[in-house]
Amino acid sequence: MGDAIDGILEQWRRERPDLDLSAMDVFGRLAQAMRLMVPQVDRVFTKRGLRQGEFDVLAALRRAGAPYTLIPSELSEVLMMSRAGMTNRLDRLEAAGLVERNLDPADRRSFRVRLTEEGLRIVDDALTEHAANLARLASPLTREDMETLTVLMRKLVSGPLGNRGDGGAQ
Repeated sequence: MGDAIDGILEQWRRERPDLDLSAMDVFGRLAQAMRLMVPQVDRVFTKRGLRQGEFDVLAALRRAGAPYTLIPSELSEVLMMSRAGMTNRLDRLEAAGLVERNLDPADRRSFRVRLTEEGLRIVDDALTEHAANLARLASPLTREDMETLTVLMRKLVSGPLGNRGDGGAQ
């Protein structure tokens, strides 16, 4: 009993028996899992008027702890994204009333981004549902399976995949 990935691999093994396809198997399944997971994860955010990236900004501010404030460069760093991309996200979140930007009293050339009360409510609600949704999606795995997968994925992203040579900029 196989799946689509097994079928593809069997065809390649027939056509190119000289190749080791074990990495293709792993990455094919990772890609398939992501294709299946992303729409189910996105539903949690879209019902609150958010995109995944916007949730990530709100979550980074929330994780910072009270008063839920960071400067844009800190947000860019923690989310591993360009400052231009961060500005676009902040513009959308500010227009929605979920964050506010104020001049930094310590450096008048910069500003601080802070969660609003509504932003705090939205991110807490979304996080609660997001965690439950991810637990549901991972339910076929045992706790031991998840621990093993975590170790393996950490090893994978610390190798050539994670060392892209561009500092992780997206």
